Amino acid sequence: MIASLAFILLAGLAAAALCRGIGLPRIIGMLFVGILLGPCALDLLDPAILSVSADLRKIALIVILLKAGLSLDLSDLKKVGRPAVLMAFVPASCEMLAFFLLAPSLLGVSRIEGAVMGAVLGAVSPAVVVPRMVQLIEERRGTGKGIPQLILAGASCDDIYVIVLFTAFVGMAQGGAVHLTDLLDVPVSILLGIAVGAGTGLLLSRAFERAYARDRMVRNSMKMIVVLGVSFLLVSLEEWLESTVPLSGLLAVVSMACVLKRESPAPVSRRLSEKFGKLWLAAEVVLFVLVGAAVDIRYTLEAGLPAAAMIGLALCFRAAGVCLCLLGTELDRKERLFCVIAYLPKATVQAAIGSVPLSLGLPCGQIVLSVAVLAILITAPLGAVGMDRTSGRLLAREDAP
Repeated sequence: MIASLAFILLAGLAAAALCRGIGLPRIIGMLFVGILLGPCALDLLDPAILSVSADLRKIALIVILLKAGLSLDLSDLKKVGRPAVLMAFVPASCEMLAFFLLAPSLLGVSRIEGAVMGAVLGAVSPAVVVPRMVQLIEERRGTGKGIPQLILAGASCDDIYVIVLFTAFVGMAQGGAVHLTDLLDVPVSILLGIAVGAGTGLLLSRAFERAYARDRMVRNSMKMIVVLGVSFLLVSLEEWLESTVPLSGLLAVVSMACVLKRESPAPVSRRLSEKFGKLWLAAEVVLFVLVGAAVDIRYTLEAGLPAAAMIGLALCFRAAGVCLCLLGTELDRKERLFCVIAYLPKATVQAAIGSVPLSLGLPCGQIVLSVAVLAILITAPLGAVGMDRTSGRLLAREDAP
């Protein structure tokens, strides 16, 4: 496993540097290194590390969500308001509708199988979107109208919505029934996650005021370790309460970090954000290389042009959903276009649940996984390149106060 970690870090960094040198986003190099090192190509990764790949990816995601929460200003989030709520479910719903309506004729699946496929594909990737929105917030680009905050909030919530619907649709595909309470899990999970995270952040901020008062260096380092450990517990809490109470652990992590930023002195929250930013340098490589390693390129070849066409049409539905969310806002055409681009990439959720229908023995399992893999390879680079190349032209920089 140690050698595999070395391959992941060194090859991932080298590929990222190469892509950056030729003007491409770092993520592209990391994804392709993962595919190359993975079981379907050179097979250089230890099965032991692949067996804990999902946990390692989740740890990396927690790190960037903490960084995001410590960069968010709650007053800016209040300015965003209604569009942020709509962005959490409308674009994903539009994309799922596209699969429900069009997948039967294009891919030869049933309506309910099309819904399952749409639920797998409906989530935007926070692993691709969140780091870029954090960077835009730090650069104060688009922050005058709360654009990065809007996208960050929506991208943090729509995964919950999609995964709950995925569970419901899979139950229907297996011949089970779906109850209204299953759908009510979505708002309950979001609200409870925010509440638990906010309460935890408040308690931590009070504890930090009393502890580690003498040695500043020890205080800040210990704070980072405590925050990281508590974040792991919040995500674990979601699994522990799964059968009783729906709770979004990842959203609780973001909420906790936001409250910590608000309740802590500015220098303290800034130093914590910087520490998690440095930790993200390694976590980013692990996350995207392992996402690439989860991709089976053979399924991509089997999917073919009909799957690519279905993905393209679904993205058009998704773009329409984003535009619908932004009706009545102050955003101009360029800023709305950037929001559409930012909502394109898929990676994390698709890599996590794309193989579930196949493992459950559903007839659509193979084609669902094929489309999920193809969507990662198309949309992750497309969204990453799009955001990196257009943010400077489409978003205005706010003057520093």
